[in-house]
Amino acid sequence: MRKMLCPQCKIGAFYVKNEKGDRCLVYVDENGEVYTKYPTDSLEGFDTTVVFCLGCSWSGSPKRLIKY
Repeated sequence: MRKMLCPQCKIGAFYVKNEKGDRCLVYVDENGEVYTKYPTDSLEGFDTTVVFCLGCSWSGSPKRLIKY
């Protein structure tokens, strides 16, 4: 799996939020699919249409990420 990168700071680590504001660490593959960093975590209840970069203030659709 190739990780997509933040268009602003070029790192591949992101998080998603749920309604309570909880965070789940994720990666995004080249097809725009969101995967949890840890296999034991679940994305159930999390909004995967918006990802937040761990390295800068960027947030947006997984489709807007770039390939390296």
